Amino acid sequence: MGDVAEIVGGGTPSTKKSEYWNGNINWFSPAEIGNQIFVSHSQKQITELGLMKSSAKILPAGTILFTSRAGIGNTAILTRNACTNQGFQSIVPYSNKLDSYFIYSESAKLKRYGKTMGSGSTFTEVSGKQMKKMSLHIPNINEQAKIGNMLKILDQTITLHEEKRQQLERLKSALSQKIFADKSGYPSVRFKGFGGKWDQCKLGNVGTFRGGFGFPENEQGNIDGIAFYKVSDMNDSCNTLTMRKASNYVTSSQISKNKWKPILNQNIIFAKVGAAVYLERKRKAMGPFLLDNNMMAFQPKDADIDYIYYVFQRLRISKHAQVGTLPSLNASELRNITIYIPSLNEQKAVADLMVSLDHTVILYDFKLELLKKLKSSLLQHMFI
Repeated sequence: MGDVAEIVGGGTPSTKKSEYWNGNINWFSPAEIGNQIFVSHSQKQITELGLMKSSAKILPAGTILFTSRAGIGNTAILTRNACTNQGFQSIVPYSNKLDSYFIYSESAKLKRYGKTMGSGSTFTEVSGKQMKKMSLHIPNINEQAKIGNMLKILDQTITLHEEKRQQLERLKSALSQKIFADKSGYPSVRFKGFGGKWDQCKLGNVGTFRGGFGFPENEQGNIDGIAFYKVSDMNDSCNTLTMRKASNYVTSSQISKNKWKPILNQNIIFAKVGAAVYLERKRKAMGPFLLDNNMMAFQPKDADIDYIYYVFQRLRISKHAQVGTLPSLNASELRNITIYIPSLNEQKAVADLMVSLDHTVILYDFKLELLKKLKSSLLQHMFI
């Protein structure tokens, strides 16, 4: 590393005099690094006098800020002159020898090296001397620039998709506050053609709750038959909105032998027992399926399943958990939860909008997964 870049440590004034701070020189701390690729403005600024009273140096744009203490190896590319505190050993590429984005793309390797070489009794730290000794395999500067530029474009595309996904989540959250009725019985925003007050009712009047069955370990492990869902199945990325995959399936002979009664229709399912109750995860499940005894299902009657699903998303059912050795939900308690129901047509209109937003979010999740896999593959095959 020392052949192609200068390694520069940071520094902090030895005293906290007011004249050292609130200047115009950006001064980064390790906590600010790692959540974004490019950084330009720090939370604190130091004065010229403060800089003189520290061991810090001005770092030029293009420097890779590298945290060298607890939390070793977080990186970011500096886009304007700045300095850092003593928690850094930053990489300043030599012109025509090292491309900033090329070496930034080796962040995982830099972090591994820093953690391996770090030492210290009070706290773990990697020194500038150790960073200079890091062995690198690099092509000529022109090839570095081409590789770096391609990865930069890919990272920018990933960032753009992440921002769009976040915008959709914010839109979904805002709409959810407005298109469902509040305690007045009226929503703040309404689709054209609908009016009147929504009906106030108890969940027990809208549908029925049903618990699951004991699932002996010797009955588990089949890959064919009817899905037998466990709480852990809700963690699967395939089951974001609707349950599409189970870890266990059971055959008709198992169902008959154990006298299990499969749920035949669409239901909303959720954890009934244990810490998972507080995670507030609810999913739609298509029949036929079975649940283990740590789960519960709710089947609407004369109501749109998608609308009820989004009603459940808004409910904090964990507030109704009975606290004991294990928290648990009781159907008799849940039946008394008050909700608001519009006409069936308005239910469908509300649900269709929410489903559309959720499907778009899932699409961005899928694109992001593909882009990140592409980046991972490129990093494995384009670097030594």
